[in-house]
Amino acid sequence: MSKPASATRILVRGLLSPVFPVLIFLVFLTLATVLRHGMEQQDNRQIAANLEHEAEAMAAGLEREFSIHVKNLQRMAERLEVMPETPESVWNADARRYLKDYGVYQAVEWIDRNFIIRWLEPVSGNPDVIGFNVAFSEQRRQDLESARTTGKPDISGVVSLKQGGQGFVIYTPVGTGTNNNGFIAGVFHMEVLAQQILSSRILESFQVDLISGDTRTYQMTPSDGVSEIFAHTEPVNLPTLDWSFTLRPTKEWVQSRHSDWPAMTFGSLSLLGLLTSLTALLVQLILKRNRALLKTRIELDREIDQRKIIQQDVARLESTDTLTGLANRRFFMEDLAHTLSIADRQMRQVALVLLDLDRFQMLNDSLGHQFGDELLIKISERLNGLSDERILVAYAGGDEFMLCQQQVDGVDDVIHLLGAVKQCFEAPYEVQGQALNVTATMGIAVYPQSGLDADTLLRNADIALYRAKDQGRNTYQFYTEGMQDREVMRLELDKDLSQALRNDEFVLFYQPQLDLDRSEINSVEALIRWQHPRRGLLSPVDFIPLAEESGRITDIGRWVVMAACRQLAQWQDTPYEHLRIAVNLSGRELDDEELVDHIREALESENVPADRLEVELTEEVFIQNIERNRDQLYRLQQLGVHLAIDDFGVGYSSLGYLRDFPVDVLKIDRSFINEVTKRHDDAVITRAVINLAHNLGMDVVAEGVETEEQLAFLRNNHCNVAQGYLISRPIPAVGLEQAMAEGSLLKGIAVNSEL
Repeated sequence: MSKPASATRILVRGLLSPVFPVLIFLVFLTLATVLRHGMEQQDNRQIAANLEHEAEAMAAGLEREFSIHVKNLQRMAERLEVMPETPESVWNADARRYLKDYGVYQAVEWIDRNFIIRWLEPVSGNPDVIGFNVAFSEQRRQDLESARTTGKPDISGVVSLKQGGQGFVIYTPVGTGTNNNGFIAGVFHMEVLAQQILSSRILESFQVDLISGDTRTYQMTPSDGVSEIFAHTEPVNLPTLDWSFTLRPTKEWVQSRHSDWPAMTFGSLSLLGLLTSLTALLVQLILKRNRALLKTRIELDREIDQRKIIQQDVARLESTDTLTGLANRRFFMEDLAHTLSIADRQMRQVALVLLDLDRFQMLNDSLGHQFGDELLIKISERLNGLSDERILVAYAGGDEFMLCQQQVDGVDDVIHLLGAVKQCFEAPYEVQGQALNVTATMGIAVYPQSGLDADTLLRNADIALYRAKDQGRNTYQFYTEGMQDREVMRLELDKDLSQALRNDEFVLFYQPQLDLDRSEINSVEALIRWQHPRRGLLSPVDFIPLAEESGRITDIGRWVVMAACRQLAQWQDTPYEHLRIAVNLSGRELDDEELVDHIREALESENVPADRLEVELTEEVFIQNIERNRDQLYRLQQLGVHLAIDDFGVGYSSLGYLRDFPVDVLKIDRSFINEVTKRHDDAVITRAVINLAHNLGMDVVAEGVETEEQLAFLRNNHCNVAQGYLISRPIPAVGLEQAMAEGSLLKGIAVNSEL
């Protein structure tokens, strides 16, 4: 006989045993007893928590009332300090108002510097109080002297009042030190104060023991009996007093908070045990006749469990991105819709953050898709660390992630999350042995201000993300009203941009550059403009970012090079054939493998010497992918064109790349020239850049020259070329030729002045 068969027979015999139903009933009875005890314990803990809450509320009310009355008495003291000649009748009228308004004072007194009660309101019922010395003991005298010195109020503690009964007195100094003019005192009867502060429910349901130090000084006892089990002591934070009180509930209050669940649970489980025992008897009868059915059912249950596991795996795969392990876009949007429905009922805010990795596509293209996938996995691991019950992180695909923040109370909650996201990108990422500094740009839309459904919220977060990219990367932008209108306008402009090259709508303007050594115009910078058929003449700021985002910047850059070469060809054999034209290239154009070939073909097709063309790249573009850019720049140098660094000094300056790159011209950014004659720092930096460039064999061009003083400074410090509105704004080729022919560009400029 096999072991499994033997075990089955033993199990069947156990189930068919007459003792089995009895064991079931005993198990249920034991479970019912344990649960009842546990629920009673939980019930007692809840009652204790309610009692603690009542005590805390009473303490807070007492502290608040004390604070109010102290401030009231301080105001009376301040008025008497300001007007020490106040007649007694005026003071009495003021005191009567306090008694009427607050209804809790037993009496209000003025006590002179010798601690004698001089004025009193009301006098009725208190005739023996006037003339009483409140410093009736050495301890009271010391406390009052201390209050007079510090200007802080003194509280007597619970004492037997001269007016009868028990209470306490708050003494507020009228001035301090030698300027003291006695005290304003408020007398409080304990029973009156208790009725003022405590509700009738508290007075009827609790015994309150007031404790000073370790001694009970006062007790308020309800009419019903007090529980021996429950009590809670709560400290009271009052100046100069060490008070606390103990709260003991009545038996009726405790009984009203006892739950019926322990008894109901015990009864229900006992009944259930009995029914289960009877059921076991019935099962025994069924088992005798259906043993074969039990085996079939076990096999069926095993198959159902396997199918459930498979279904769970399928559901997990459908909601999770296989690469990053984060929630996928479909699951995120479904969860967001559910979150918004809950937020609508709870009247809470929800924030949607759309995150885009900066320049990820460039890394992916240059270093390979496997490298990009590994980087995405590492970024996902850090972002997933932000996930909790309020924050869901998902991978949207490409270089985008999405975060949903629930239960947002204010913008500070969202700012805190954005700060946590930025911390995920502070440390470099180690991928395939390389350390990479990655940044991210974020767009934020907040429900309900920025949209009432998931799709609208996502669209507006995307609009805010685009606006953040437009303002510069590694930043964030909240969606605001009007962004959608600007986005529609941008999309229309982007659509028109696709037709601009085909319709020949671009034109070049030229800004002259003044040679400071020869005092003549020998070069110009070509600046593109878009002659839009409906919007008129548009500057590069309006469409170049769109072109870079859509990838059309390469085609536009090629058009600029060809148009510049065509203009150089037109100037040959004219008075302007000596001019050199500088054109601007973007980073995306520098990544184009065919860039050098295209420039060569443009020069050859127009029969233009290469040294008549100058290529300008911003300093930021120079240091992106240094090895690749160095190769491209050396190829351009071998072609014979001039190379210039534009916007030098804005934030990426490094002597290393100046030494390694074949640069001919350094252009100082206009931000240094604006204040060069007013700010010492800008003057020092500008001189240093000029000297550095000359020592490296480069010419220097200063941008943004607008005043004669700036021009004189640059000439005196041996800057080679000046460019700016002082010389000329960008103008069409015809206007440039006319101005040079007339000599109007240099009119009014002191080209040979010295400081």
